[in-house]
Amino acid sequence: MNTRTSKLNSEFRRLIAEILTKKVKDPRITEMFTVVDVDCDKELSSAKVYVSVFSTDEQRAAQTFAAIKDSEPIVRREVSRTMHIRKVPQFNFVADTSQQYGQKIDQLLNELNKK
Repeated sequence: MNTRTSKLNSEFRRLIAEILTKKVKDPRITEMFTVVDVDCDKELSSAKVYVSVFSTDEQRAAQTFAAIKDSEPIVRREVSRTMHIRKVPQFNFVADTSQQYGQKIDQLLNELNKK
């Protein structure tokens, strides 16, 4: 990945998180979330946006994630207004499950240590 793409990914991550928390007014977004990473292709045609939703209720977490996915046109429009780049990629929101995976590994390791 070149430095331009890396800088754009970082700026997209910061900006998307800000837009989702401050400008998107969807009542389905009830749970806390974070934009973990953005992975943009080199042509700037599409970008994967990894989002982690923190919730003990799986249904509310799924509802929050669905609302975030549905807000893609708003996010794209706001990114286009804020950043002065020729082409704004299509954002594809992806659920980031690395935290749950890490917790499961920790739990398994703790169970092994107890034995």
